[in-house]
Amino acid sequence: MTANERGGALPDIDMTVTADDGTSLAGTLTLPAGHGPHPAVLLLHGSGPLDRDGNTPKLPMNLGRPVADTLAARGMATLRYDRRGNGATPGDWRAAGFADNRRDAAAAVRALAARSDIRADAIGVIGHSEGALHAMALGARTDVRAVVLLAGFAGPGEEAFRRQGRSVVASMPAPVRLLRRPLAGLGSRALARVKRTRTDVARVAGAKVNARWLREMLAHDTRDDLAAVDAAVLAITGDKDLQVDPDDLKEIARLVPGGAETHRIDDLTHILRRDPGHPTLNSYRRLLRDPVDPGLLDLVARWLTGHLCAAGCETLPRSHSATS
Repeated sequence: MTANERGGALPDIDMTVTADDGTSLAGTLTLPAGHGPHPAVLLLHGSGPLDRDGNTPKLPMNLGRPVADTLAARGMATLRYDRRGNGATPGDWRAAGFADNRRDAAAAVRALAARSDIRADAIGVIGHSEGALHAMALGARTDVRAVVLLAGFAGPGEEAFRRQGRSVVASMPAPVRLLRRPLAGLGSRALARVKRTRTDVARVAGAKVNARWLREMLAHDTRDDLAAVDAAVLAITGDKDLQVDPDDLKEIARLVPGGAETHRIDDLTHILRRDPGHPTLNSYRRLLRDPVDPGLLDLVARWLTGHLCAAGCETLPRSHSATS
């Protein structure tokens, strides 16, 4: 392991997680100031070829750094890692299944718990989009104490996928909306083609797709995990999220044993930036020029502090945190 001190304060440590199949998932553990062991949070990103900060060359979410800095300032460590086939992690992201990603996340929780500088009894997970679905599973199947769901849905994957398609089309200009029925037909045929595939990677409508991931995601019903969660849950979705139905917050709160704290945030989009205008996918590039919504980061950090720092966390003065 090597450490890189940022400004002489909060250290980043190169940390490798060994997956169940032996794949080395390359990641970064950001430790807070002060002596450990520390509470820790695993950060899980959305779908696609994402690195440890949630970035692709065309869509830089830049989620990892602000989350890690915000939590470190409140005395909590953060682990994030490159998905298979991205950054310094070997493999082919298209060949990795939805279940593979879930098992990788569970391996990361175990790796955190095994560290002497981490409190095994105070581990949480933050999941965004697909990551929220795996966070639900971790809350149901591992010893995590706190689960944060950013833009997670409650129900079958295929239903959520179809709803996303309708929502995206409805956000487009009028000439495109007039084609919603033929577009829906094309989408249904593409999904049927995906469900008939048997390989990890396949061509659908001329494009190479991660077919196994799609098959497994379409068949996955998040309600089973939500009903089995044995951890405190915070669920947040923006009211301008095109990809997840914010009304699912009510179902999440109903399903989680003991309930969940939910927040439907005004103007917040799926990419965790606020947009006061009409939300569209085309606005993502413009919105990503701005940082992750600071109010969202503060809400998540305060909630995690209350659930992971019962024994106390060493915090930095607010002036030392760039994102708080």
